[in-house]
Amino acid sequence: MKPQKKVVWQDRNRTYEGRFLQPIAVAIFCAVFISLILIMGIIDLRRSSRILVGFMENQGLRIIGVVERLAQENLNALIQAYQSDSGGKYVPRTDETLLPQKSLTAAMVDIGREIDNEWKANRVSDEYLGKYADEKGLWYLAVLNKREKVVYQSRSLSAEIIGGDESTMLKREEISIDLFNRLSERRKIGFVALRRKDGSGTVIIALDHDGQKFWGIKVSIEKALERLGQGQGLVYIAIMDERDMILGSQGQLPEKWEESNLHIDQILSGTKKFESRKTLSHDKKILEIVAPIYLFERITGVVRLGLNREGTDEIIAENTRNIIFFMASVILITLLSMWILYRNQNRHLAGIVEMERQLEKAERLSALGQLAAGVAHEIRNPLNAISMASQRLKREFMPADEDKIKEFQVLASVIRDEIRRLDGIIEEFLTFSKSRRLELHDYPVAEVLQKIVNLIKEEAVLKGIAIDTRYNHEPAVIPMDVDKLQQALFNFVKNAMESISGAGNIVLSVDAGGKDRVSIKISDNGCGMTRGEIERIFNPEYTTKEKGLGLGLPLAHEIIRGHGGEIRVVSEQGRGTTFEIMLPAGKAGDKNDRG
Repeated sequence: MKPQKKVVWQDRNRTYEGRFLQPIAVAIFCAVFISLILIMGIIDLRRSSRILVGFMENQGLRIIGVVERLAQENLNALIQAYQSDSGGKYVPRTDETLLPQKSLTAAMVDIGREIDNEWKANRVSDEYLGKYADEKGLWYLAVLNKREKVVYQSRSLSAEIIGGDESTMLKREEISIDLFNRLSERRKIGFVALRRKDGSGTVIIALDHDGQKFWGIKVSIEKALERLGQGQGLVYIAIMDERDMILGSQGQLPEKWEESNLHIDQILSGTKKFESRKTLSHDKKILEIVAPIYLFERITGVVRLGLNREGTDEIIAENTRNIIFFMASVILITLLSMWILYRNQNRHLAGIVEMERQLEKAERLSALGQLAAGVAHEIRNPLNAISMASQRLKREFMPADEDKIKEFQVLASVIRDEIRRLDGIIEEFLTFSKSRRLELHDYPVAEVLQKIVNLIKEEAVLKGIAIDTRYNHEPAVIPMDVDKLQQALFNFVKNAMESISGAGNIVLSVDAGGKDRVSIKISDNGCGMTRGEIERIFNPEYTTKEKGLGLGLPLAHEIIRGHGGEIRVVSEQGRGTTFEIMLPAGKAGDKNDRG
């Protein structure tokens, strides 16, 4: 035979069954709203950053435009001065209108002085002059002794260069100032000859067309940068040609140029107008801008310009802080609003559920009250008449025959007992249906249970039922209507006794039921109940009793709910049942109206 399954049933104060969907809906709404705010904040931060970077880029491009204009003016003046020089020599001039030419001549003089110093220090050789000429874009570089004979030169000259028929190399002693005069007239080779004051030597610097172009552009750009000056957040500016030779620079240049994410070739070819990137130079935050420089409407080189972006970064950081504060405030307000809305909704829903419960109860009590009133009206009066008639019969119409006296008394007792039972049924209806006002006072639970034990002890002994009390939580004081709660608990104990056929035992215990709760358990080893029976035991229309209406448990159920309590039923058919009553502990006031 298969063992019967244990059945558990729990009664709680009704709450809105759909409330678990509310947090999900609110969470989804908040998540979507917060996500939108975050996305908008990120977009706004990026837009602010792009605007500020764009402003710096425009500023850098304006600086480059100024350099282009100044360099073009200088170059135009240099070309004009050079064309007016009939001899084609770079001779120092005193005319202030020819400042670019003076700058070019001064640059050549500086080179000559540097070579002369190296010569005096015995560090000059053909190899040294060749390397130096390549670095400076010079066509020819040489040093002559006091007899104007070449001592060292950067390259060997052939007779063909000056128009000879043979391509044989010129001897060092054949190279003279006169040779460069002829080169200047025939080949447009410009030169500068710098003689020492004591006449002990001469430095010759010669430039071909490409060299003159390179140095003309270099001097024009350097002069433009001098006029540009500092300020405008400019950290450095460097202009280089396609060979990476610096045409002019200003400021503290980076120790090493990083080419990781720049497209110099595309900029020199004109396919990209400019590029910018954030970088560090000498522990400074820099926005580096790379753009082409145009002279004579052609790309001459590339400009690398560094602007200080610390002020811009401070503005971006401040905007970031403001946006984060705004987003955090909006998110906090949103969450707070959603919590308040959710809390109010649950409060209103709980109120609606409570109103529905009260309405159901009122309807049930109204129906029962009407039924009880009808029963009392229809039955009680006839019962009274029957009761008085039976008493009169017993008193005045006693039979004279001794054999019939005993039978007469038995019949009279049956009539009297049945009238009393009917009167009890009517009283049950009236007790269940009439409105009750609970008078709550703090009172020990153990004393109430002990009163019940004292009342029912004799009956339990006669039935062979042992009653065991376990007060594990003392003092267990709860706000209660003592008479009503005693009546409810008595009905539970009475039901436990009725479920036991023959000998058995009932256990009454009191324990702590959690925070501010007291647990009262009434356990028996009686017949137990099925799931269907458990679900219906508190229904006034359901009873398993052959006598009476079985309103004890529904009445107890209403009283427990009136005290704000809950009922949990655990039953196993054939093994017994446990009723656990959870009641709130603590003060609840002296008087409260409970339905």
